[in-house]
Amino acid sequence: MRLSTFFLPTLKETPTEAQIVSHRLMLRAGMIRQQSAGIYAWLPLGHKVLKKIEQIVREEQDAAGAQELLMPTIQSADLWKESGRYDDYGKEMLRITDRHEREMLYGPTNEEMITDIFRTFVRSYRQLPLNLYHIQWKFRDEVRPRFGVMRGREFLMKDAYSFDIDPAGARRSYQAMFLAYLRTFARMGLKAIPMRADTGPIGGDLSHEFIILAETGESGVFCDKAWLDLDVLSDAPDYRDDLQPFFDKYTSIYAATDEKHDAASCPVPEDRLESARGIEVGHIFNFGTKYSKPMNATVAGPNGEPVHVEMGSYGIGVSRLVAAIIEASHDDNGIIWPDAVAPFNVGLVNLKPGDAETDRVCGELYAKLQAQGVEVLYDDRDERPGVKFADMDLIGLPWHLVVGPRGLKNGVVELKRRATGEREELSVESALAKLAR
Repeated sequence: MRLSTFFLPTLKETPTEAQIVSHRLMLRAGMIRQQSAGIYAWLPLGHKVLKKIEQIVREEQDAAGAQELLMPTIQSADLWKESGRYDDYGKEMLRITDRHEREMLYGPTNEEMITDIFRTFVRSYRQLPLNLYHIQWKFRDEVRPRFGVMRGREFLMKDAYSFDIDPAGARRSYQAMFLAYLRTFARMGLKAIPMRADTGPIGGDLSHEFIILAETGESGVFCDKAWLDLDVLSDAPDYRDDLQPFFDKYTSIYAATDEKHDAASCPVPEDRLESARGIEVGHIFNFGTKYSKPMNATVAGPNGEPVHVEMGSYGIGVSRLVAAIIEASHDDNGIIWPDAVAPFNVGLVNLKPGDAETDRVCGELYAKLQAQGVEVLYDDRDERPGVKFADMDLIGLPWHLVVGPRGLKNGVVELKRRATGEREELSVESALAKLAR
């Protein structure tokens, strides 16, 4: 994509309403625009990041055996009345009456709807286990939406729902999602630490929230420093194996939010205890028959008798992750995207548009990188170099490839790694080879 034609409305000044780093940088980098309190339009740069995150989530859900579907945003109130949650949920639920005076709502979550779909089509324990997920927009009418997409009213979420014949099967499904979540966040360059959590309005007796460490995090967290050295991606069992040893390994390493941390009983020595701030990016629940019993979701068991299925739900805040990654990965100059979620891999900077040789080399680099599958944002604008460098740092692309007349006279271009600031001069061929890895 050529920057001269790419819709990227960057801002030089920080909007006054932006209180946290991610909100400031997302507005300044032209990723989002607020349309109403807690409701944002996702502009092209932000949308590209959102889709990258969504795809990683999808790949790991599929690998764990979950199957994707798509449920509507608007739900019938009747289903929620059937489960008993309609009156209990509170003012966060946006309640709607359609033209026929039917009570509807903009879904904040989908336990009721997925249970209704399940009970309509699944009849036998032989069809279990089953895990269904979708990636869909949700709405929760926060009384004070703030911090940009970190705590907005409309948000994109991956929610999965598992169905099993017995508690043992439900626990295995829970462990599979636990593993999938660790892998999902690790692939995004994040260190997400699972911590035992309260189940809240979702219900159930087993729950973990996944928290990434960030200086501007919402809540205090405590964990064994061993967490900081773990490489989750190098320790991934097959989902067909017994997952209990894996689950035990990662739940035995101490981690707790400040609400659950008790200094007096903490098993970790003070010199090994990390105290930090954290941001929740995912939450998983095992809630048994909380929904299947009131909604009569049963299957015929091995003896032919009806059995209420055991259920779990598993959420990842996809749009929230965009902000969370920025909170965990930025500097004074702007965003620092991890490679896996960056909107473009390379920012190609033409220092002197109109110079025949510089234009030629940039054009060749642009074409060759694209042919090799490297996503490139080519800054071909007629702007001062300082403006171009500032914009590249602001939007945070992993690599900056800088081409100018002076370097070309010496047969080199400059390659900068955004995360470290390291710069090196290379031949055009060497730069291409390094970026195409």
